[in-house]
Amino acid sequence: MSPTTLPAGPEHGHVTFLGAGPGDPGLLTLRAVEALANADVLVAEHEVLDVVRTHARQGVTVVDTASGSSPDAVPGTGAPQLTVVDSTSATVGAPAVRDAAHLVMEAARGGRRVVRAVTGDPGLDTDAAAEMLACADAGVPFEVVPGIASAVGVPAYAGVPLRDAEGTDVRFVDARTASDRCWTEVGASDGTVVVSTTLDSVAATAGELVTAGRKPDTPMTVTVAGTTTRQRTWTATLGTVAQTLKQAKVLPSPDGGRPVIAVVGERSAAAARRDQLSWFESKPLFGWKVLVPRTKEQAVSLSDRLRSYGAVPHEVPTIAVEPPRTPQQMERAVKGLVTGRYEWIAFTSVNAVKAVREKFEEYGLDARAFAGIKVAAVGEQTAKALIAFGVKPDLVPSGEQSAAGLLEDWPPYDPVFDPIDRVFLPRADIATETLVAGLIELGWEVDDVTAYRTVRASPPPAETREAIKGGGFDAVLFTSSSTVRNLVGIAGKPHNVTVIACIGPATAKTAEEHGLRVDVMAPEPSVLKLAEALADFGLRRRAAALEAGDPVTRPSERRPGARRRRSST
Repeated sequence: MSPTTLPAGPEHGHVTFLGAGPGDPGLLTLRAVEALANADVLVAEHEVLDVVRTHARQGVTVVDTASGSSPDAVPGTGAPQLTVVDSTSATVGAPAVRDAAHLVMEAARGGRRVVRAVTGDPGLDTDAAAEMLACADAGVPFEVVPGIASAVGVPAYAGVPLRDAEGTDVRFVDARTASDRCWTEVGASDGTVVVSTTLDSVAATAGELVTAGRKPDTPMTVTVAGTTTRQRTWTATLGTVAQTLKQAKVLPSPDGGRPVIAVVGERSAAAARRDQLSWFESKPLFGWKVLVPRTKEQAVSLSDRLRSYGAVPHEVPTIAVEPPRTPQQMERAVKGLVTGRYEWIAFTSVNAVKAVREKFEEYGLDARAFAGIKVAAVGEQTAKALIAFGVKPDLVPSGEQSAAGLLEDWPPYDPVFDPIDRVFLPRADIATETLVAGLIELGWEVDDVTAYRTVRASPPPAETREAIKGGGFDAVLFTSSSTVRNLVGIAGKPHNVTVIACIGPATAKTAEEHGLRVDVMAPEPSVLKLAEALADFGLRRRAAALEAGDPVTRPSERRPGARRRRSST
């Protein structure tokens, strides 16, 4: 089968031209997410592929147009190469011999639902417009899902409003295709000009505007990688921007062809107050690469909170979950649950929910087996796992989400109201005895059952191990003593420039025993409070740098050689 031959489908296909925005995955519209979830074929520009493919369904054919700044042309066609990067029916990594428009229409004619994703908004993309016309000429039905244009979204994230109270005119210019007449018109205007250009062409763009009549002291902001955690913005003037970029050591650079958005205008007073309006780049952990030693499933809420502070979380599992060595105890407990042996079942982790659910499925049971049994969950994530199973917990701690917090709300055994005095506690083989002892003290009998074993996970990829030991991470969050021991065991000790944050005193003690300096400790044992404490640390660190007149840098930029490597990227 040819790499771009697509499976046959219904007689009538459809194409959705979708704007993926300037880079932040959170800027996709609800309509865009819906279209992606229903797509049979996803044809996406390389720059937004990771943004959109997350929302595509399993089994979708994903095609990278490789339409970057220097696409490889297919010999004899002049068209960019297309690469099928993920498909159940295509050869991974094989180049196609047709351009995106032909592939899109072929898929649609075959009855496929095609999503053609572009950076920014399709209405401002000349290639997308040409493909729309091709679909119209061929009688292929299509629709357009607008996206946030880079020329609008990037200045908003850079803290540069495009209009003032007097209603400044705003002109949009693509420097790569602008004519002499275009430069003359914007040069004669005193309005705001938003220029799409590249990093190594910024100085030439400034020169064009000065030649066209703009004053050299006109304010100018330049933003690269806008709306992503790699975003950087420089404030200068038309006359000084070349020197500003040189001093920032971003030029000359092999990546000088990276797209940038420049905002120019005498009346753009906002540019001069960017220190007050730069809401995105001033987030407390902006751009910090934070190591989270947990699985993706366990780290969902923690990683989301870190992203809200501007960080880039990187999950690395330090433990793996395996069945108990002797499953008979678990089997007896599940049978006892069905036959009415227990008054309560207490879940202390998502893994415990998973272990019981798997045992239920093995026996052909479902959530109805919990009828008449009270269910407790140690925290929100465990409760969510139960709800996904079809079980609404009767008890979740109102305060601290831990075994101690659960005990604070757990009722004592009352022989009048509780016909059964027994609790089923499925948990890990290395769990502490806090909950068992507390329940016994409250008058309950406890069947403490090993539902799963935790073992040390396999080492992460070599690149991750090197980043951990070499200072490539800005911070690492330790949520238990075992995460400290296991991370050091499978990946090595974090570099001394890395900020070490621990969930509590016991975890901090283990970190110190492994030769780590603990910089941050959560005020209470909660992963969200741990993230908040790290954000407070980052905020204080940023404030101290600004007060001292020093540049705001990330911890990883303090390691030897970091500045040299950064200047070449």
